[in-house]
Amino acid sequence: MGDGEGIQADLDRIRECSEALAAIHQAFSTAANPLDGADCTTVGSRELVDVFDDFEDNWRLGREKLLAELEKLAGITEFAAESYEAVDRELAAALRANDEVMEGTDPGCGPQPL
Repeated sequence: MGDGEGIQADLDRIRECSEALAAIHQAFSTAANPLDGADCTTVGSRELVDVFDDFEDNWRLGREKLLAELEKLAGITEFAAESYEAVDRELAAALRANDEVMEGTDPGCGPQPL
């Protein structure tokens, strides 16, 4: 990193990702189940109703896991954006403070740069 390269993070994109994940979570958590109330008259046979019931049970469990992961990822990406911003602010403040200390000092004497 001594050659001017460093970490670059697109904070807007990270925040967009967090917001998109939160929106997907919201959509999944409020979406109605199209199979609710399905019976022989709506799907055609008892066997198909049983298959749909099994699918619905499995989907509900899978959806709960998916919702938990979406919520976790939304939080992680939001935390990442906030953390990158905080580090950037702290680094900028430290560099400005160092510049202020260095102004007016004789390069051969006095405080040394950070």
